[in-house]
Amino acid sequence: MNPSTAQAMVIADELARNDVRHVVVCPGSRNAALSMALVDADAAGKLKLHVRVDERSAAFLAMGLAIATGRPAAVVCTSGTAVANMHPAVLEAYHAGVGLIVISADRPPELHGTGANQTIDQRNLFAPAAILVDFPVAERRTGQNPVWRGLVSRAVAQAEAGHPVQINIPFREPLVPTFEPSWPEELDGRPDGQRWTTSAPPRLVASSRVDFPLPARTLMVVGSGRPDRAAAACEVATRAGWPIIAEPVATTGGASVLRCGPLLLGSLDKAPDLRPEAVVVVGRPTLSRGVRGLMGRAPVYGIGDHPQWTDPQYVAIHVRGWLDTTDLAHVQGHDPEWLTAWRTAAERAATVADKLLEEDAWPSGLRIARDIVDALPSGAMLFLGSSNPVRDVDLVAETRTDLAIHANRGVAGIDGNVSAAIGLALGEPDRPGYALLGDLTFLHDSNGLLIGPDEARPNLAIVVLNDDGGGIFSLLEQGAAEHKNSFERVFGTPHGADLAALCAGYRVPHVLVESPEQLRDALRQQPGLRVIEVRADRARLRDLHARLRAAVADAVFG
Repeated sequence: MNPSTAQAMVIADELARNDVRHVVVCPGSRNAALSMALVDADAAGKLKLHVRVDERSAAFLAMGLAIATGRPAAVVCTSGTAVANMHPAVLEAYHAGVGLIVISADRPPELHGTGANQTIDQRNLFAPAAILVDFPVAERRTGQNPVWRGLVSRAVAQAEAGHPVQINIPFREPLVPTFEPSWPEELDGRPDGQRWTTSAPPRLVASSRVDFPLPARTLMVVGSGRPDRAAAACEVATRAGWPIIAEPVATTGGASVLRCGPLLLGSLDKAPDLRPEAVVVVGRPTLSRGVRGLMGRAPVYGIGDHPQWTDPQYVAIHVRGWLDTTDLAHVQGHDPEWLTAWRTAAERAATVADKLLEEDAWPSGLRIARDIVDALPSGAMLFLGSSNPVRDVDLVAETRTDLAIHANRGVAGIDGNVSAAIGLALGEPDRPGYALLGDLTFLHDSNGLLIGPDEARPNLAIVVLNDDGGGIFSLLEQGAAEHKNSFERVFGTPHGADLAALCAGYRVPHVLVESPEQLRDALRQQPGLRVIEVRADRARLRDLHARLRAAVADAVFG
């Protein structure tokens, strides 16, 4: 047994002992020993192996698997630019607090700085977004088994705390098993399949730290972040009689959330009875300009991570790490008319929104978002693509606590959305899986559809709203009429891609739906991976949103 093979066998075994259940491997030469050891571990039932040829997609797949299972997942690649391709997923995992483990094979030290092929300085390539665990080069001598196993245990412990980790391993040739003398020491792990080193998880501080008055007329806004923190805060809002506006990915613990809440925020100047005396912001809300516009109109109290709390406008007065029912003593009275007024306004907004969407020409992104959320079976997983899909659901869809809704909100890029959705579906195979993506987001990660014939395939329906370009920009300043000369080429970016032909090339079933009835029928639960395309007219997007906001303002505040 040569050193690279011995080290690889130990690493694969110790990953499994540390309850790393899913490992994604990208083909390469320098990582050959570890890839072969992982194949053996998969065959022995120690872990589940997935193989992908695109490193960026592979890393997002691993991130989705980690989110779905609640356990760190690993992705393995060869040296050089293969490692760099994983940077977007590492950044997303870092800002989302996901334990992604990148295992990067490296050239040994003597090849660095020599012009050797496929060699870069890849140690700490992801800093500060990932913690480096640096392996020594394996040698034919005793005393290395504890080192290798201990380093794996350290890496997994960091990932369990929600930190991305880079395990960098320099491998010397030979990189595949060879017929050599037996290894000079036993390579066994701890008895009974235990980790080499167990460690207590970091203490999640859930003590009450709020020490300031909370007005009766408070509004709570919940974004992405720790589910336990959000659920605890929402319980306070429920008992105190505060209205809650929550983004689709927020966990509210079953609390009642206002539908169409973001649509109400832009016109609060017209409604004195809805103006809050304080706004409690839980986690990281990033979707709605209405939410951002609300900040600063009333005292803002943040409940989030310390010292990296969310406050991009620098308006927060107090920030604490936790809010739960033991803080109800800080609530100054109870105003029953406060919640009633907000609920009445939200019901009117929802009625107007539904009427406008029903009467408007089909399809639109808003209508598709509302209808998909309404149609999904209980217990389903829904992944929302960046840009418009997640915002459309935020604006008009009903809040359903019986769905598991995910989105890449750490950095909110469109990279890797297909692969992240597939990872989520593979991580929870018993859930019906769905994704709603825009066409550019889908095309940007179309390699996520490239799944080999021997690989596990997800039960996932990907709905692609195809409006031939970047619809999100139609709603921003550059989408105004005065910028039409530059808009279409550099912002609209029409592509004319044939999604049916693309799916056929990947051997993924595709269906084009052209009516609400066809969409509902296509959403019926089926096994396997498939794509449901809906074609929309991007030219109508800005006007529809303007009409929606005007209709809500007239009905609620007029």
